[in-house]
Amino acid sequence: MKATFLLLAIAFSMPAWGSGAPVSKVLRSIDVGANQIAGKLSSVNGGIEVGAHSNVEEMDTVNGHLRLGADSTATSMSTVNGSVTLDAGAKVKGAVATANGSLTLATGAEVGGTLTNVNGDVMIDGAHVVGMLETQSGSIETRHGARLDGGLEVGKNDNNWQLFGHSEPRIVIGPGTVVGGALTFKRKVTLYISDTATVSGAIVGAVAVRYSGEAAPR
Repeated sequence: MKATFLLLAIAFSMPAWGSGAPVSKVLRSIDVGANQIAGKLSSVNGGIEVGAHSNVEEMDTVNGHLRLGADSTATSMSTVNGSVTLDAGAKVKGAVATANGSLTLATGAEVGGTLTNVNGDVMIDGAHVVGMLETQSGSIETRHGARLDGGLEVGKNDNNWQLFGHSEPRIVIGPGTVVGGALTFKRKVTLYISDTATVSGAIVGAVAVRYSGEAAPR
């Protein structure tokens, strides 16, 4: 009888992924396996990872990384201190944001809202961003036919980092990239645009250096 109660207690304490129930942790990470369904995933001090071919709602943490597996979907992704990664074919219906962390989108990934960070590099590798891509201090590279429908903005850096040897952001609009909006720069950047990339909007605040081949000059 005791063994039966113990097994029941363990079963009810496990995350009910298949039910789409929300999961909240304070000092622990959250790991959703492949081919699962879950509701909102939230943590305070811990990363959140979702396996391939899964469907979840919001992914939200304060201190920790976020990773959405291949061909999985989420409604939004947000962290304060941590990187955000979308694997190949992963799709987020709304916004993706981090304050201090890198943003990485693999081939076929899609963000339906804005893609935003303050500090951290951004890599868009054959992925699609429907909203605007925004950063302040991060370098950005797009490649392999990436699409930025809402354009790109590098905002004014309110910190005095450049006084302490931090270099200006390097912006590379790589081969085959299609930018549907403007490229707007409110601080000094180094801007490279591939001769096979297309920018539909204006380029404001920077002078582009055109290049050919796969890689921008160093």
